[in-house]
Amino acid sequence: MATEVDPVVAGRAESEPQRRRALARRLTVLENGPRLTVALVLAVVLLGLGVVLLPEFVPISLVFPLLVVAGLVLEPRRLAVVLAAAAAVVLAWSPVSLLQPARVAGVVLAVLVVMWQAVLIARSRDLVGTRGMTGDRMLAELRDRIIQGGRVPALPDGWHASSSILSAHGDRFSGDFVIVHLSPEGQRLEVALVDVSGKGTGAGTRSLLLSGALGGLLGAVPSADFLRAANDFLVRQGWDEGFATAVHVDLDLRSGEYSIGNAGHPAAAVYTSGRARWTVLEGFRGPLLGLLADVDFPRQRGRLGRGDAVLVYSDGVIEARDRDLTDGIDRMLGVAAMSVLRDGDVARDVAESARSGEDDDRAAFAVRRT
Repeated sequence: MATEVDPVVAGRAESEPQRRRALARRLTVLENGPRLTVALVLAVVLLGLGVVLLPEFVPISLVFPLLVVAGLVLEPRRLAVVLAAAAAVVLAWSPVSLLQPARVAGVVLAVLVVMWQAVLIARSRDLVGTRGMTGDRMLAELRDRIIQGGRVPALPDGWHASSSILSAHGDRFSGDFVIVHLSPEGQRLEVALVDVSGKGTGAGTRSLLLSGALGGLLGAVPSADFLRAANDFLVRQGWDEGFATAVHVDLDLRSGEYSIGNAGHPAAAVYTSGRARWTVLEGFRGPLLGLLADVDFPRQRGRLGRGDAVLVYSDGVIEARDRDLTDGIDRMLGVAAMSVLRDGDVARDVAESARSGEDDDRAAFAVRRT
C-alpha cells in the first residue's frame, strides 16, 4: 500500500537542507570576506567615539571582545587593520580617560597583551586554513569518528565485550585507540588496539590519521595480513615519530577459536574459567609498526570455552614511574580477576585502576564467552 505524503510537508523537508546549505555559504563568505573586516573596524571606530566623547558611559574594556572576535575570524593581514584601528582608539582614549595614569598604563598593557594573543590565534588558524570555529568542529568530528570506530557492536548471544579509552591528563585526544569490526553475518569479530608514539594531544594528531587508515583495513584484508598492511602504511608515512604498537585479535564467534597478532605491544591475556586465572601470552611479539619494511608478525592461536575471556591493553595500563613492569602486570591481572568474578566491565576496571593514573594514555578491550 502506497503512503501519501503532504506536498507542503515534503516541500519543507526538501527546502530545509537547502536553507542550511545557504546559511553555511553565507557564514563562510562572512568569515572569509572583507565585510567582517569592515564591520569590525566600524565597531572599533564607534567604540573610539564613545570612549572619547562619553568616557563616563562607554568603557574602553569593550575593545577586548572585539579583539578576540577579530583574532578568531580574520586572517593575519586583515587582522592588522583592526589592530591598527584599536591602537588608534586606545591612543585617543588615554589622554581623556578619567583614570589615574598608572591604571591607564595597565589598560594599555592589557590591550597589547590581548592584541598579541589575537595575532597568535589568527596565525594558528591561518596555518590550519580555517576561520572561526570551523577547525575546532573539524577536529571534534574526527575525534568522534575515532570513538565511533571503537564502539563495541551488538554481539551474538553468549558473548560480551567492553572497551575503555582514557587519555593522559583528561585530554579529549588520545594516542591509544581501538577499532572494532564485526562481520556482516555476525560470526567473526576483529579488534585492533593501537598505541601511537607519544601521549595525549601530541599523539592524537597521528592517531587521527592512523585510526582512519587501519579502520579501512580491518575486515577488508585477511586477518593474517592486517598487521603487515598496517606496517607498510606507517613505513610509507616517513614520520619522525612514526612508530606505533598494536595488537590484533581475530575471534570466531561460532567456535570460540581465536588468533592474536602482536606488533611490539604488551602481550594479551587470556582468562581460563576452569582454573579461574588469567595468563599472559608471552613469546610471540613482532616488531614495532613503522620501523622496518617487509616484516612478518607471528600469531598465536587458541580457543575460548564457556566463561573464558581475552584482554588486550596498552602499556599505560601496566607501566608507571618507579614501578617494576611485573608489578604492573600482576596488578592488572588481579583487577581483571576480581572484575570477572563480579561480572564487571573488565576493560573499564583495568583502565581506571592503572598505576600510571592520568600521566599516560590507557586503553583496554575485553571479550568474554558467557
